[in-house]
Amino acid sequence: MILPTEVTIVEVGPRDGLQNEPGVVPTEVKVGFIDRLARTGLRVVEATSFVSPKWVPQLADAAEVLAGIDPVEGVRYPVLVPNEKGLDRALEAGMREIAVFAAASEAFSERNLGRGIDASLEMFAPVVRRAGEAGLRVRGYVSMVCGCPYQGDVPIGDVRAVTTALLELGCDEISLGDTIGVGTPGQVNTLVEALASDADLDRLAVHLHDTYGQGLANCFAAFDAGITIADTSAGGLGGCPYAKGATGNLATEDLVYALHGSGVTTGVDLEALLDTTAWMAGQLGRAPVSLAARALLTRRDAP
Repeated sequence: MILPTEVTIVEVGPRDGLQNEPGVVPTEVKVGFIDRLARTGLRVVEATSFVSPKWVPQLADAAEVLAGIDPVEGVRYPVLVPNEKGLDRALEAGMREIAVFAAASEAFSERNLGRGIDASLEMFAPVVRRAGEAGLRVRGYVSMVCGCPYQGDVPIGDVRAVTTALLELGCDEISLGDTIGVGTPGQVNTLVEALASDADLDRLAVHLHDTYGQGLANCFAAFDAGITIADTSAGGLGGCPYAKGATGNLATEDLVYALHGSGVTTGVDLEALLDTTAWMAGQLGRAPVSLAARALLTRRDAP
């Protein structure tokens, strides 16, 4: 396996990790989580989402969260926006980076966005254009790249079509999401190799859920194919409110532990990350899902 010398980790815990929590997480806890993550050496911390509170009530306090954080120099704090109204709110909050979210599955797009793929891309076009004119960096998410709970298999051609369309709209980076965690290493490797003819690999990232325990292996398969950016969630927090049965994202600790042990640079202080994960687990009242976090925190407490 050929691994990159350095990997950029995009921490999505405060947004994707918390959006599916059953109880409301207090604003001050979200702020504390973001601030602690930003001090671990992570260079990108996705802070929140400006979606309608009716869709995702857990993130209804987006503006308050952003006003409360203590920004760390050199750390980016992107926010998710669904439409121009969300962009207006992001601009009002002074954000410098946004993300839009599409799907490679027509069925999931209809259920998640209330419109098909083509209509969703039409909705994103003015968002990406206006963001670019305002000097914002724009990320595009493509969900269901390895399978869909409503459609089943998702052809690689469909993933390529949506990825290419988002790049043509003006997105700077595309994150490929195995939203329900059904992908396998061979499948992910093949997908990335197929996309290499459509986009520079340094503009692609992977966003892998660990529903079937394949997240870490799939991530390394993506690295082997040339990817150098991966989305993870501290403690393995996460899920998808529109995909029943989808569990958390690949845990940040699991990936950092594996990369550091393989000689790959991340810039992340694993001990500081473990402190943050343990703190957040205490706030939520349950142990982290991350296997590395559980093992390393247990070893810390051992006599």
